[in-house]
Formats: sequence, C-alpha cells, structure tokens
Amino acid sequence: MASFPPPGTPAQGTPRADLVATRQRLRAGLTSAPAELERSIGLAHGPACAGAFLRTMFDEARLAVEKTDPDQPLAGLAVSVKDLFDIAGQATPAGSTFLRDAAPAAQDAPAVARLRAAGGVILGRTNMTEFAYSGVGINPHFGTPVNPACAALDPQPRVPGGSSSGAAVSVACGAVFAGLGSDTGGSLRIPAALNGIVGFKPTARSVPTDGALPLSTSLDTVGALTRSVRDAALVHGVLSGRPVTPGGGALRDLHLAVPQTTFLDGADATVIAAFGRSLQRLRDAGARVQEIALPQTAQMASLQAGGGLAAAESHAWHRALLERHADAYDPRVLSRILRGAGISAADYLDLLAARRAWIAGMEVALQGFDALLSPTVPIVAPTLASLAPGEARDDEFFHVNGLLLRNTSVVNLLDGCAISLPCQAQGELPVGLMLWHAGGHDDAVLDAARLIEPLLQN
Repeated sequence: MASFPPPGTPAQGTPRADLVATRQRLRAGLTSAPAELERSIGLAHGPACAGAFLRTMFDEARLAVEKTDPDQPLAGLAVSVKDLFDIAGQATPAGSTFLRDAAPAAQDAPAVARLRAAGGVILGRTNMTEFAYSGVGINPHFGTPVNPACAALDPQPRVPGGSSSGAAVSVACGAVFAGLGSDTGGSLRIPAALNGIVGFKPTARSVPTDGALPLSTSLDTVGALTRSVRDAALVHGVLSGRPVTPGGGALRDLHLAVPQTTFLDGADATVIAAFGRSLQRLRDAGARVQEIALPQTAQMASLQAGGGLAAAESHAWHRALLERHADAYDPRVLSRILRGAGISAADYLDLLAARRAWIAGMEVALQGFDALLSPTVPIVAPTLASLAPGEARDDEFFHVNGLLLRNTSVVNLLDGCAISLPCQAQGELPVGLMLWHAGGHDDAVLDAARLIEPLLQN
C-alpha cells in the first residue's frame, strides 16, 4: 500500500536507498561515505527540505566523515539531531528563541554520542515544535517545514507533524538516513505517519534521555525516524547500546490484536480505508488478527485531564523561565504548559499512582499478543493554512492536536513501545499503521514490523 518500493530500492518518490542498503554499497566499494555526504548536503539544500534544519553542520560533517569506515554500524552516513539534544559546544534552544544564547553544552547527549561512535555524521540540528509541546509541528519563530510527502500529491502545503517535524522532513526528503528525535506523546510516530516514513518509539528506559531538554520526565522517550524497519532496528541498537537480533518467525505465527475502543473514533476515510486494507492483507497472509475490547483505555481520559503528567512536569521545569520569558513563548505552547500550574503535588502523586495501576491492568489485557494494531493517527496531514499561528485558528489547532496525539499517547502512558509503518495506497496521502505493546516488547514489535512491512508495499 505504501507509495514507495521495498527497502533500499531507489525510485521516484524515494530519494535514495535506505541506510542498510547504502552501507552494503559502501562495503562493496560501489560508493563512498564522502560521496554520500555530498549528496546529503545537496538534498538538505533542496526545496523539499526547506525549513527542516535550524542549524547546519556541513563543514563539521565533512571533517567527521573522513574518520569513519564502512564497518561501523552507521558507516559515515548522515543523521540529523532534533534541536532539544545537547551537542558539545552548542546551545540547546529546543525550538525557542530565548535559549539560543544559553551556555553551550559541555558534552554530547548520550544518544548523540552513541550515533557519533557508531559512525553517524551529524548534518545539523532540526526544527521542532517549541519545547516539543505539540503533535502538529508548527513553529511560529522559525517557520514550519512543509510535508514533502504530501507536497508530491497536493499543491496545498500540509503540516509535517510534530514535535520532531524537521527530523521527519530531513529523512523523508532523503537528506539523512536517520533523524534523532524524542517522543513524549507521539512525537516520532506522528510525523512518521504524516510523512510516509518509519518512526520507532522504544520503551523509555531503553535509551538514555540525559542531555535532552525535558518535556515530561515520566513520558519522554528517545528514538529515531528512518525509511525502513531494518533501519529502525539498526539505529535502535545503536541508541540502546544493545543490537537487535531479527527473529525467525513467519506472518502465520503472529497473533495480533485490534482494539475496538477509541483508536478508530473520528478517523477520516483515507485512514479507515488504509487500515482496513492492511488488516485484510494480514489475514490473507495467515496472521491471526483478533478484535478485542480494551476497557482500560477509558481510564486514559482521567489520566490526561487537566493536562496530565506532561503539563505538571513541564510546568515544574519551566517555572523559572516563565518568570523572565513568558512573552517569548509560542502562545499555544505556553497555554499547555500553564495548565500544569493548577496541578497540586497531591494531584501529581495521584496521577503517578493511577498510571501504575492502569499499566498493570493493560499488561494483563495484552498478554498473549505479539503486537496491537491501530492507525497511528486518525487523520491525514491537515493543511498548514488551516492551523497556522493566529488566534482565529487556535480552536481548530487544539482540536487537531488532540486527534493527532490521541492514539500515540496511549503507548507513552503505558510506558510501552511502538512503531509506525506507512500503509497508504499509491496516490493517497500518507497513513501510518501503528504496531505497539507494553514496555520491554521492543524486539517483538520490531520483528512483527519486519514481517508486516512487505505486505504494505505495492
């Protein structure tokens, strides 16, 4: 169903081979890391990538690539880093204006350091929703990159999704092979779904969040956007410090659940059609696909009421900055942070306890399944004009933001893991199929995605 061919196959709509295929070409002497870097730089300069980077590091990248070799996991190939991660010698603005002149980081964030040690060459820092607080991807300070996958199908500019907007666009336009990002309520999977690429949210504890400006310390997760499942597994191995070994199962061995509560509510026709076709293809291939009720998801509303953990924890972190810079915040971000001011310490402790109880109930309900299936988001990418900054569009913005975050945020509350795979038909706007499970099932979810990915491609 996806509008691009099998992983690693260059074709119209797919700017270049994926990471694994390019690494194979490097080892065979069919290309070189410096040549691939120059191609990355050229694509980063292209119109499809406009606005994706807030700061480029092309000269540093040219020096770094000379110190890599094709036997490293990332083999000297280009990666991007979301603007909320520390890079030694640079400030960490997180998409804001008033932190651009903050003291530079003394060292790389662990995730950045692991990418470098594996041979990843950083092309630059990518655009994002200010302080990572929205699933739409709009940044009123630096502009919003246009969704390149949608641009090929619709002349109306559409949103890239967030908060890892620039990371997704840098991957989708071919400038980098992996985009380092974060995921607190869906910030990897939402832009992956809207841009027709792959986004993997691992179990939060599997990758260090140190050196990343926090949104919610209870929910923040570090992961990457890529163009294939095998790339997602490779990069996750680098970030987690534990290589992922592919399983040997088959599609007919998979036992998959389809929750009938919440996840399909309000879905548009394109998403419903793509999701239905995906399920039918899985059934036709012999996978056991079982519809289930998950009454536990009804409790999610109470966990999110008043802004939930994200509002409480972000407000606690931002209090000192708000005293000096409140007028410089994106008003939409500010309004969400300020919701945390009304959450008392007792309320916060109750939220943590309720979440633990909810996770325990969900883990029991998910036993026996290899993964759960749902649309990553219930709608295709909205037009940028309909959600552009301005009070006249605030109500629509918050409505759409809630829709985009609804399905994905369940996994964050679960402390689970999930991957978004493109599943749209040729000529359709991108749609994501989300495979997910409770925490610690990362390898099983990646393995199920590896088996399912070919079914979703034309």
